[in-house]
Amino acid sequence: MKKALITGINGMDGSHLADLLLEKGYEIYGMERRCSSPNRKNSHHLEGKITFLTGDLTDQNSLLRCLRESDPDEVYNLAAQSFVGASWGTPEQTSDVTGMGVLRVLEAIREYGKEIKFYQASTSEMFGKMVENPANENTPFYPRSPYGVSKLYGHWISKNYRESYEMFNVSGILFNHESERRGVEFVTRKITDGVAKIHLGLEDYLTLGNLDSKRDWGYSPDYVKSMWLMMQQDKPRDYVIATGESHSIRQFLDAAFDAVDITEWDKYVKQDPRFMRPAEVDVLRGDSTKAREILDWEPETSFEKMVSRMVANDIDLLS
Repeated sequence: MKKALITGINGMDGSHLADLLLEKGYEIYGMERRCSSPNRKNSHHLEGKITFLTGDLTDQNSLLRCLRESDPDEVYNLAAQSFVGASWGTPEQTSDVTGMGVLRVLEAIREYGKEIKFYQASTSEMFGKMVENPANENTPFYPRSPYGVSKLYGHWISKNYRESYEMFNVSGILFNHESERRGVEFVTRKITDGVAKIHLGLEDYLTLGNLDSKRDWGYSPDYVKSMWLMMQQDKPRDYVIATGESHSIRQFLDAAFDAVDITEWDKYVKQDPRFMRPAEVDVLRGDSTKAREILDWEPETSFEKMVSRMVANDIDLLS
C-alpha cells in the first residue's frame, strides 16, 4: 500500500486529492497547522479514514517530524497562503509560507533520506502579465502579485533540487480551478454564495471588483487527478493543467445567475474600488497539450456545470 503525505489537507485541493487517493487504496496522512480549533470544514468527512498530523511550512522541524510519522512514498505540497488579494497586505508572510515553505519541505525530505516523490502546487499566477496566450510550459513567467512571485520561487527551487540532487520533483502549473469546497473569500465562491443568498431572499445585491478579468477555470476534482498522474510517471516533469478556455467574471456571473433562472443580473451586482487589485492580471489561459499527450489527462467537467454545482451547493447550505 502506497503512503502519501498531503500538506494543506483542509483546503479545497487537499481534501479532493485525499478523496481520490483513498479510492486508489492509499494510506493518507494530512498535515494541518496547530490551532485551538482545526478548520476541517472541507475534510471532516475524512476523519477516521486518514491520519491528521500537525505541521507548519514555517517550521522545518515539524515538517521532518511529519515525514518520520508518515514515512510517505509521495508528498503533495498543497499548503500555502493562497489568497492572491491578501498577498499585498501580507507580502512577507506570503513569501515565507508560499515560497520558503517549499524549500523547507524539500530540505526535510533530503534530511529524511528516503527516496520520496514530491509534488509542488505551482500556479498560473506565475504567468501574470502573459507574454504568450495561451501559456504552456515554455512560456516566460511575469508574476503580478506577491503571491505569484512567491509561487515562482517555490516552482524554481523544486526544479533546482530536481536537477541538483536527482529528486523526483514535479510541479503542476494549474490554472484557476474551483469546486463547492472553495473558500468564500475567493471571488468565485463569493459569487455563488451571493447568488444563492439573493435567490433565497437573504441579500439584495452582491459587491465585487473588476468584472472584466478573464481566467481559465476548471473543476478541482478533475485537476487533482492530474497531480496523481504526474507522480505515477517514470520521469519527473512539470505540466500546465488547464481547459484552454477563458471566461470573464461577467460570464461567471451569467452562469451563476442562470442557475437560478435570473437572466438580467445588473441590478443585483455593485462594483467597489476597494476590491480592485493594485496590479491586475487581465487574461489567463493555458495550453495543456503536454499533459493531454503524456498523462492522458483531460478536464471532464464543463465551466457551466461547475458553476451550477457550486450555486446548488450554496443553496443547500443556506436552506
